[in-house]
Order: sequence, then C-alpha cells, then structure tokens
Amino acid sequence: MTKKTINLTVNGRMRAAFVAPRMLLSDFIRHELELPGTHVGCEHGVCGSCNVIVDGKAVRSCLMFAVQADGSEITTVEGYSTEGGLHPIQQAFWEEHGLQCGFCTPGMLAAAKELLEANPDPSDEDIREAISGNLCRCTGYEFIINAIRSAAKAMREADIKNTLQPV
Repeated sequence: MTKKTINLTVNGRMRAAFVAPRMLLSDFIRHELELPGTHVGCEHGVCGSCNVIVDGKAVRSCLMFAVQADGSEITTVEGYSTEGGLHPIQQAFWEEHGLQCGFCTPGMLAAAKELLEANPDPSDEDIREAISGNLCRCTGYEFIINAIRSAAKAMREADIKNTLQPV
C-alpha cells in the first residue's frame, strides 16, 4: 500500500507525515505523534473515548482515517492546557471529581470543549445532550455534568475579567 503525505496542525504545531491510507486517526495520534491522551476504547465509535477536536468539532478518531485529516487543525487533550496550566475544563473536572479511572475523560473533555465554545452558558439538558455519545462506567455522569457546568461558569468569568482588563 502506498503511503500518502498529510499535512495538519496538531495542538498548534504544524506536522507532516507519510501514512498508510487505512491508518486510523486515533492510531496516528497515539503511535506516530506519540500523544497517548487519546484513548481507544471500543474501536467502533460507540464509547467516545477517542474524541478529539478536528476543525472545531469533536470527532471519533477511531472512525476517521488519518488521510481524511489532511489540512485540518486537530486538538487533543494534550493541547488544552494554557501556558503550562490546566484548561478551565480540565481544572473543573479535577475540582468537581468528574473523573475516576480517567479512561473516558479525554473524550468527555472534547465533548465539553465543543459544547462550551458553541454555548458558553449551557443548561444541564444541553450538557447531557453534548456528552450523550460518551460512555463512562465509573462516575454516574453527575460529577461530569457538575464539572462542565463549573467550567462554563469559570470560562464566562474569565471572559468577563479579560474584557475588564486594560489593554
């Protein structure tokens, strides 16, 4: 099988690679880019653990070929941090106990990130809908919902603070 050249931006960094046409994006991220935060659970697109942000949308990286991401901007869980600190969503998951074993967490974070970028003040129903495609066997979802609600509040407050700062 002839390998294909792909060019993409991953976590703000331009990357070029030669990949087999049938290589999954999840495998490319984990094995070629050595970013292990993208978890692979069911390998059928059911669990959501492999979600990453591709061009602003949460996608199942186990259902997408790496060649399909050519020219795209991808953000994995490793790319969420800001200046060495946790992203507000990550911080909220920590503070609100939105993770236990942590296996579903990268996918949940991607779903939350997509939601909060589109809707900075979601209702609990909006949050439930956003994470409905992600399976968690540990938390019962309430702590995850609390974490996303808390992250939304923190992000709104940070936006307010940023607008009040002198330039």
